[in-house]
Amino acid sequence: MNRQNQKLRVGVIGAGYLGKFHAEKYARMAGVDLVAVVDVDKSRAQKTADRFKTQAYTRHTDIYDKVDAVSVVTPTPLHYPISRDFIVKGVDVLIEKPMTTSLDEADELIALARSQGLIIQVGHLERFNPAVIALEDVIDGPMFVESHRLSLFKDRAIEVSVVLDLMIHDIDILLNFIGSKIKRIHASGVAVITDQVDIANARLEFESGCVANVTTSRVSMKNQRKIRLFQKNAYIAVDFAKREIITVRKGDANGQGPIPGMHVSGHQFEEEDPLNAELKSFIHSVRSRESSKIPGEAGRNALAVALNIIDQIDANTRRLIE
Repeated sequence: MNRQNQKLRVGVIGAGYLGKFHAEKYARMAGVDLVAVVDVDKSRAQKTADRFKTQAYTRHTDIYDKVDAVSVVTPTPLHYPISRDFIVKGVDVLIEKPMTTSLDEADELIALARSQGLIIQVGHLERFNPAVIALEDVIDGPMFVESHRLSLFKDRAIEVSVVLDLMIHDIDILLNFIGSKIKRIHASGVAVITDQVDIANARLEFESGCVANVTTSRVSMKNQRKIRLFQKNAYIAVDFAKREIITVRKGDANGQGPIPGMHVSGHQFEEEDPLNAELKSFIHSVRSRESSKIPGEAGRNALAVALNIIDQIDANTRRLIE
């Protein structure tokens, strides 16, 4: 198929909470033909397919020859086997985060896709938040970071730890911005409502000297997504929900502002659609055959840190029980 001149045939695997949004974006996207929605729940697949005027299936194996690319938006344990099946069949894949449940699985998918010249993109949605994009021109060697991602409880993604559900977003952002290897991790967490860890905190120490303190909860009384970064001569506060950046820089402030000798500036972004931007980026990579903005390697790196944090929390819990 000539990807440049014809519509791309795309399928969505998983018609749950997030999968429905993937289907909606593809159905409205120029140059894309949403040809399939797959879910083991036949009625759920059919309802979503009817809404977007496409075909419903209950087995992903039935659409190998019908698609050029797919979004894999299933429960996390199914990311690896389903993505592998499509890669073997020569289909490009966008895999929702976390990429897989183990590093061995992630490494196999990356190697398999590379051997066939296929695209893997990992669904780290916050990279497409306009506030995060704007930070690329502001951040310069951060030395201390505080991150808080707190969420009201939602009965979804509870089959995995909050570290894999929510904290991994901030892990990916920090790895991308700090650009240094992690030297040491200290972590703690507890299960409150589910059988998995619902609240977690991690202190990440980077080889550059930067220290990041990351806190995540999915049993909060309010939603909050904020990161504060401190670097030489500047303090940067980011509110992802408000899509807002406040920067405090050393300079001529004419005696104004809360910090003497510092200039305060703020920038708020218009409401945008990060998921639509993410999927458009994936489609661009599929058409151009350029590496995706968030390739499998980036998803694998974030997963490695997340699993390290989970292992530390598990070890600390065992010590308390013993």
